[in-house]
Amino acid sequence: MKQYLITPSMGKRLIGKACAGHPQIQEVLSSGTLVIIAGTTNGYAAEEIFKSIGQSESFSRVGFRRGLVTPPGSKVPEIDFTGDIVIRRGEWIQGKTIFEIVDDLDTGDIVLKGANVFDSRGQAAVHIGGSKGGTILTALTAIIGRRVQLIVPVGLEKRAFEDVNVIAQRCNARDADGPRLMPMPGEILTEIEALKLLAGVEAHLISAGGVYGAEGAVRLGINGSQAQMETAGVLIESLANEPPCRA
Repeated sequence: MKQYLITPSMGKRLIGKACAGHPQIQEVLSSGTLVIIAGTTNGYAAEEIFKSIGQSESFSRVGFRRGLVTPPGSKVPEIDFTGDIVIRRGEWIQGKTIFEIVDDLDTGDIVLKGANVFDSRGQAAVHIGGSKGGTILTALTAIIGRRVQLIVPVGLEKRAFEDVNVIAQRCNARDADGPRLMPMPGEILTEIEALKLLAGVEAHLISAGGVYGAEGAVRLGINGSQAQMETAGVLIESLANEPPCRA
């Protein structure tokens, strides 16, 4: 086993690369519709996916968000939100949101939606701030109603000990304060799944945390064949200079 430290921004880039290399996403890019709902981790996924289809020039992940979790008292730059990303048969249809496109989605299409928390069972959930359930409730009409696939890119820093359904019950209680929480029935894609997909290695969470920029970082132990370990090592080392996320 070899150990590597991966910061949150390195993890976002790694997950983004895995989204671009995901076989089902590659398939839908040529034959269906991919919707990337705005979010910070999804911004990295969008960058890598656009690179894979040669359309990266017109996209910036800065501002590709709806809500942010920031330290108390911080000031977030104002943005002009230009929409979610809709790619239909390899072509980016600009200026659309999930609310406008959801009725056109069907079996075989894919939605990428980030999460705020996930548990050891692979269940994810997202904060809800709006009174109408946000983007996830809209997306679920296609995900559940027409078997559209949901993939959830989410960093290991967002892991929780308890079942997210139990956490959601607490957050959604009538006497609770703060954002609500909505569980999501999708395929989780963390740094662990990303390394499996891109390098074939088995990765395990060893420890977490740090200082001087390693806050929220995770230490992963990786096993595999010599060739797989070399591929994983080169991949992780290529992420070493990833700057902190600015959205």
